[in-house]
Amino acid sequence: SHIRHAWDPHKSVAQNLAEMGLAEDPNKAIPIPKKLLGMEVESDGQQPGKKLVRKPYVVNEMELEASLPEKKSNTLSRDLIDYVRYMIQNHGENYKEMARDEKNYYQDTPKQIKRKINVYKNFYPEEYKNFIESLKAEKMEVQ
Repeated sequence: SHIRHAWDPHKSVAQNLAEMGLAEDPNKAIPIPKKLLGMEVESDGQQPGKKLVRKPYVVNEMELEASLPEKKSNTLSRDLIDYVRYMIQNHGENYKEMARDEKNYYQDTPKQIKRKINVYKNFYPEEYKNFIESLKAEKMEVQ
């Protein structure tokens, strides 16, 4: 979006990018020294002329945007949450019983079920803690 706002439709791509301080061709922007290619050639001592950057704010805004921390948008599916809660509610921590449960549609092994429960614990630690406490409260009321 930063490039789009600074773009001048009356200029060429090369001119627009040069004004923003961006490279059109990465091979020309950072050339590979001939020494690395196995050929040693003496240079004339001439440095390619530096281009005038008229819109440095574009690069600055892009760098600022890139430096922002990434938002964590990982969530678990509602089906997986319901599955884990059902298994814990009916079987506690007996993973072998969970594997034999009729609601184990995908025929998960006890280790796979344990892994899914641990994923749920890591994603929603507060919700898991409250759920376990509510189960303990229900058991106390029944007794």
